[in-house]
Amino acid sequence: MERRHFMRAFAAGAAVPGMLAAGTAPAAPAANGERAYLLRLLQRMAEPVLSLMSKGELKKRFPLELSPTWDGRAASVAYLECFGRLMAGIAPWLALPVDGSEEGSLRRRLQQMALQSYANAVDPGSQDYLTWKGEGQALVDSAYFTNALLRAPKALWEPLDAATKARIVAEIKGLRRVDPPHTNWLLFAAMNEAWLLSIGEEADPIRMNGAIRQINEWYVGDGWIKDGKDFHFDYYNAYVMYPMLLEVLDVLVAKRAPFWQAKPQELLAQATRRAQRYGEHLERFIGPEGSYPPIGRSLTYRSAAFQPLALLAWRKQLPASLPEGQVRAALHAVHRAIWDAPGNFTDDGFLTIGFRGHQPGLGDVYSNNGSMYIASTSLLALGLPAGDSFWTAPGQDWTQKKAFSGRSFPKDYPVKY
Repeated sequence: MERRHFMRAFAAGAAVPGMLAAGTAPAAPAANGERAYLLRLLQRMAEPVLSLMSKGELKKRFPLELSPTWDGRAASVAYLECFGRLMAGIAPWLALPVDGSEEGSLRRRLQQMALQSYANAVDPGSQDYLTWKGEGQALVDSAYFTNALLRAPKALWEPLDAATKARIVAEIKGLRRVDPPHTNWLLFAAMNEAWLLSIGEEADPIRMNGAIRQINEWYVGDGWIKDGKDFHFDYYNAYVMYPMLLEVLDVLVAKRAPFWQAKPQELLAQATRRAQRYGEHLERFIGPEGSYPPIGRSLTYRSAAFQPLALLAWRKQLPASLPEGQVRAALHAVHRAIWDAPGNFTDDGFLTIGFRGHQPGLGDVYSNNGSMYIASTSLLALGLPAGDSFWTAPGQDWTQKKAFSGRSFPKDYPVKY
């Protein structure tokens, strides 16, 4: 089937060869089809990108879209952004076992594409060798590239051949040349070092420990972290701060790495409590129909604003105040509010710049259509199998839906931790 016709059918939710049919779910479908909906969204994001990159044709056929206010950096950074961010979101789902189901067949196909794409990404002889040198932006998206490997080592790292592994390690170590600004970028450097530590490579403790100490100094209370010296009311706690802080600390705990005058396990427990509190705020942001405040920078990252809720669900660490059925229903409402709108994808199946649909004017100076694939991180709960309680628990109304229907709902008070 011609790609354009394939993607139009995909957008309509129609069945096409090799695709999960609309309404088709694994053996234990979620109530109201939430999991099936997310699976189709994952496939819609991932397959056009991975099918090209696995053949070394992403740069050739991925049509770049740059923000109208583009700051002039090399446009080729978009390809690393696209691949790295996509993989960070779909990695937990790829880590699930492959079986004979329709979902299992899709997983096997996308995993094989992803493995070949990782090889092409670091092979200087490939047309899809990514922009690892010359641009500081490479540090940012290398962290999503390694975050995916950290989230799914058995599916994405261990099967790679020795040459590809050596090339990845060399490219990641080479990015130590980038001096990160005193912002959320500290965590990108820390993520790379944590991944190196996780595979037994030499890692720089300064880049990990220094980032963690600085993030803790930027904590302003009640679950919120500043991004630098000033507080910004945006979603960077969701895009970067909590996910990468938690996962860097995971590695330090697992590897019993030293940390100055502190125990990493205590820092991890503290960061988890704070992330849970931030998750409570995010859940209360979700309106009765799935809308949420369009605030701050990088608004075009769409549903990535809810990465912490998806991450906590995947880690089985949602707070007692947020039952799984309530979070699942709330996130489904968000996904429907954003992704059911036309214009989020081109006719050829690639993400556009926008919040709800194609709105290029919302792009920031660093925005390109590759940047938009961070939206896949709102799909992290797909890393839980279909029979998990997150998918089978009865759905519950979320806070605003209760509040605006005149029913009782929990009060909200600040926390001290």
